[in-house]
Amino acid sequence: MANLATKLSKSLLPYSKINLHCRPLSTSHTPLEETLKAAVDSKLYTKIPDLFDSFKQSKNNPSPFSFLSTFPFNLRTRVIDEIIQSLIPIRPRFRNSIVYSSLLSYTLQNSNLFPLSLAIIQCTLRSGCLPVPQTHVSLSSAWLDSRREGQSLSEAVKVLKGMRKVGCFPDWESYGTVIGAMCRVRKCDDAIDMVKEMVVRMSLSPRQGVVVKVLAALRANREMRKAGEMIEFLENEGYGVGFESYELVVEGCLECKDFILAAKVVMGMTEKGFIPYIKVRQKVVEGLIDAGEWKLACTVRERFASLSS
Repeated sequence: MANLATKLSKSLLPYSKINLHCRPLSTSHTPLEETLKAAVDSKLYTKIPDLFDSFKQSKNNPSPFSFLSTFPFNLRTRVIDEIIQSLIPIRPRFRNSIVYSSLLSYTLQNSNLFPLSLAIIQCTLRSGCLPVPQTHVSLSSAWLDSRREGQSLSEAVKVLKGMRKVGCFPDWESYGTVIGAMCRVRKCDDAIDMVKEMVVRMSLSPRQGVVVKVLAALRANREMRKAGEMIEFLENEGYGVGFESYELVVEGCLECKDFILAAKVVMGMTEKGFIPYIKVRQKVVEGLIDAGEWKLACTVRERFASLSS
């Protein structure tokens, strides 16, 4: 294998001298990286798996494709796409695994290369291999960086859905970040749908903080019916809604003067052993009385009394 690397390096030497003169590499670059660059400049992409074998590159090492950052963006994306396409006919397919892993490690460092990252994951799966375990975390971090760089929320949602399509399933943190972003711009219906998808389809439990964000956004929009339905949905799915979420919805109901819904929510709280703050209890009972709901007010008051005793 070492002889193969030496021979290939020599065969690429005329090209590498020319191209290295145009885009000089730092002296800190590894021999594999320099040889890879020469192969890329000469479009000898099918030799890349052999180079990795020759230099005994580990998946845990930094990506030797970092030299691609010296290329203009359009050229960089074209080269990566050409590498991916050239690897497809190579057999056995598992030989491409370390190349895919190194390419993915590089593309995830740049949020503009999302489509290529997803394509690489898809090729990895088709080769019969699996991406490294931390890939879904890297994808989450990468699209979060893209949000910070001003890309649209819809793009983040596309990436999340794209992760599922290529067999890299998002975790609760990935969903939580998207849901949080939706709540900040008060896209409440989208946030609710995402929570339901997370719980029902992916069997993931949202963190209490995520639930609070959704309910707070609904309260800001004065959509307390939807907030009540959200709590009911989560409870029915076996998710333990916390005190803060219940209290937030009750206070929102009081602000909207929906005292009947407030009573329903506080009854749900008491069934879980939660006792609303005294001022909240007083406002619920007084609101029901003012609304002419004497019987319901008495029922709620009796429930409070039984918990306080």
